[in-house]
Amino acid sequence: QVRLAEFGGGSVQAGDSVTLSCLVSGRLASPNSMGWFRQAPGKEREFVAAFSWISLSPYYSNDVKGRFTISRDDPKKTLYLQMNSLKLEDTAVYYCAATFEGSNASPMSRAEFPYWGQGTQVTVSS
Repeated sequence: QVRLAEFGGGSVQAGDSVTLSCLVSGRLASPNSMGWFRQAPGKEREFVAAFSWISLSPYYSNDVKGRFTISRDDPKKTLYLQMNSLKLEDTAVYYCAATFEGSNASPMSRAEFPYWGQGTQVTVSS
């Protein structure tokens, strides 16, 4: 059974940096893609960034491009999200997601990721 566990959330000030981690367990094979989504209060869960093992490339939403960096450590089965220059509007619960199926090299919709972590809160204050 695939399990995803996020770590690293917390409360920071605007302009600060935070790194989130997502540990994958329960599957030996590398995923096709893993990503980060976030959900702010009263809003839909939205795509933030992902890494594709199909294209070996990262991809980002326009809101975070240039500020966030996604990376992975395959031996440790861990996905990271380095978040720099945080803004108030980055406040949200951040979720890690994974898929081991499909041929889409850049999935960005929630429906394309069947496996999810429990989420970690990131709060940015002024």
